[in-house]
Amino acid sequence: MDLKKNDIIDLKITSMTAQGSGVGKTEDGIVIFVPNSAVGDELEVRVLKTKKTYAYGRIESVRSPSPDRIEPDCPVFFKCGGCVFRHISYEAELKIKYDRVRDALERIGGFKDIRLDAVVPNPRVNRYRNKAQLPALDGESVRLGFFANHSHRIIPLDGCFLQPELFDRVMKLTEEFMNETAQTAYDERTLKGRLRHLYIRYAEATGELMVCLVVNGNGLKQEDLLVKKLREQLPELKTVVINSNREDTNVIMGRKNRVVYGEGYITDILRGKRFKLSALSFYQVNRTQAERLYEIAENYAGLSGGEVLLDLYCGTGTIGLTMAEKCRELIGVEIVEDAVNDARENARLNGVTNARFICGDAAFAAEKLRAEGIRPDVIIIDPPRKGCDAKLIETVVKMAPKRVVYVSCDPETLARDLRLFDDLGYSPREVTPVDLFSRTAHIENVALIERCSDDH
Repeated sequence: MDLKKNDIIDLKITSMTAQGSGVGKTEDGIVIFVPNSAVGDELEVRVLKTKKTYAYGRIESVRSPSPDRIEPDCPVFFKCGGCVFRHISYEAELKIKYDRVRDALERIGGFKDIRLDAVVPNPRVNRYRNKAQLPALDGESVRLGFFANHSHRIIPLDGCFLQPELFDRVMKLTEEFMNETAQTAYDERTLKGRLRHLYIRYAEATGELMVCLVVNGNGLKQEDLLVKKLREQLPELKTVVINSNREDTNVIMGRKNRVVYGEGYITDILRGKRFKLSALSFYQVNRTQAERLYEIAENYAGLSGGEVLLDLYCGTGTIGLTMAEKCRELIGVEIVEDAVNDARENARLNGVTNARFICGDAAFAAEKLRAEGIRPDVIIIDPPRKGCDAKLIETVVKMAPKRVVYVSCDPETLARDLRLFDDLGYSPREVTPVDLFSRTAHIENVALIERCSDDH
């Protein structure tokens, strides 16, 4: 049959997409993608949009629920774009994530026999995030929230189950301040209004709190009143920062920070090392699981004390610095200058004397080190979601390390890059998924890649 918009069809969900939508097929073999569904659901679905071989639908009714289904505990789950799995059990979520990694390795990478360990589960599926970036919405009053799925429509929130309750209090106090002082939220259609985002960071090990306000301009009116209100109500407060972003852009943070209270940073402890975090520093949002992720990476690295360790995309140095005591020399490479400065400060803070950090593009820096005759024994790669480019992988292979440890936040680009490594004589041996982002579709992975024998 020809599917048309607003058709009502019966559909059984048989699998899930990487983004967390359910997948079913009509009798004619047309694939239908249905958000908020679960594998095993028998549904009545309204067709919202049709293409030649697939369509998008919305649940009209659940005729027979999947055994994985649970009642969502968040009142805005079906509107907010933050979570996709609050309607199924955590065990079902872990299976979906495992299957996604397995599918990517087999379908994209062509690896049928690679060892894939079970997903390392998150001991806290709620309240695990140490960072939140909340867009501001103008109306009868200023509200804070999250964007709806695939949209820039803001869903106002009173709180979020992914973040500490402390963040809910910061949200409320910020909204009160904005409304008491009659200030406005930014409107991306008119490019007017003041407050763009509320950005919160929390150092779980030390209990230190950073509040950063991203504004369309140089600052806010009565910033001293804001600081007074936050200090009176939040004993955890360590610093308040104003970030200026006047650009017509979807990028949240601008380049200019101004400290209005405290020293402009907080300090956290990760695997026994202290890390100084400024507003622009990269830091894993789930500290507990980051420790487990880095422990796995260290085990894969197999350091015995005499190695040169090269840490590409090193950020503020967290991965490499937690391994510095196990190697002879650590070299970190990062393109963001502020992050490199933080990495150098973090080395000093922890008394690490065998580390140096280079500011530059990872591919360029790796080529430069190779030209200098640097021969790392182990290379760690932790690239952005888009993965590595082919030139970097070729350069890494030319440096001839014994092994490469690849930390990835995207199974599909990881599988693609593992194929490139394998084609150049470095085979993936083992992959461990680690669930840092429970209730969302994201999954981190650590892969061990080793140089093949000469007869490869």
